[in-house]
Formats: sequence, C-alpha cells, structure tokens
Amino acid sequence: MTRPTLIARRTIWCLLACCALQGCAGMAASHTETVESKPFPEATYLLGAEDVVKISVWKDEHLTQEVVVRPDGMISFPLVGDVPAAGRTVEEVRLDLVKRLNKFVPNPHVSVLAVKLHSYKIYVTGRVNKPGEFLVGHYTDVLQALSLAGGLTPFAAENDIKVMRRDQGEQKVFRFRYGDIRNGKGLEQNILLQRGDVVVVP
Repeated sequence: MTRPTLIARRTIWCLLACCALQGCAGMAASHTETVESKPFPEATYLLGAEDVVKISVWKDEHLTQEVVVRPDGMISFPLVGDVPAAGRTVEEVRLDLVKRLNKFVPNPHVSVLAVKLHSYKIYVTGRVNKPGEFLVGHYTDVLQALSLAGGLTPFAAENDIKVMRRDQGEQKVFRFRYGDIRNGKGLEQNILLQRGDVVVVP
C-alpha cells in the first residue's frame, strides 16, 4: 500500500471517529433534555405529609418556626393548635393561619414558605435497572420516572407497563405502551405522576 493511500485512509477514519463522537454527544444532550422538568410553583403545589414549611409572624420571633406536615395532614402551631395542611397550597394555609391568629394577635402579618418538599415520592418496580422509591423535586411524567429507574431491562414487557394510583381509597390503573411512545404515538399516555404513584414494569 502506498504512503499517500495510507494517509488518506487514516484521515477518513479520523473524520468518521469525530462524527461518531459528535453524534454520541448529541444523543446525550437530547437525553438530558427529556428528563429535565420545571420545579413545583408554590402557587399550585399541594402540600403533603413530610413536607416542611416555615411560618413567620412579623415582629414575633416566638411565632416564627419550621413545622412538618404530619402523616394525618396536619401541622401544629403555637396558639392555634392543629391546622390542616395536606392537599392545600401554602397560600391557603397562610390565610387559615391569619384567620385563626386574629383571635390572639391583632392584624397578624403571616408568611408561609415551603422549604423542604419531601412528600412527592414515586415508585418504580419490576423489570427496570434501578427499581425503588424516588424523591423528586419537580413534576415527573412516566418517561422521566423510567429514566430515574435506569431504563427497562432487555426482558421487560415494554407495552404492558402500568401506573397504579390510589385516589381517595380507590385504586386506579393507567396503561403505558413504551413502544408506542418511542415511535411517536399515543403521547397522551405519558401522564404526569402524582405523589405515591407506582410504575409497574412486568
């Protein structure tokens, strides 16, 4: 083989390698975009058990503290006792506290902030690479949950995935066909998960 031919072949191989690396980088960037999501806006986020809120009453250090939402959905606060928190926004909790504190503090200026969101947990089980419980700080759909769980194993029944949800004591099931989604079909199946949802991959 002549030297010019050898150099030409090496040049072609280098170009192909660069293209392959760029392609992989593009795929990685695309994958990152699919799992990103927006954090919970406080105006719409509903508090749940284990969330931590900071309650402040202006000019009263004794009425400024962090409280945890208990498993029964209540929080405890000085003077007013137990206040419902689970299933409510921080603004709804604030207005309730203002109303209750009015009996003890004239015109109370109350602020309520969600400082730790520990209640939004989802579960992925079955034939995924990393099954388990996932604490997430943003709205998460089924595809993102599967990504958190490391993706499907080679033996997973990708078109028989189910999302199990308990709503007011009633068990609901949502079907998810991964193969359809991958082909750009049935995108409405990729629902946003609610706290406590279980994604089952048979």
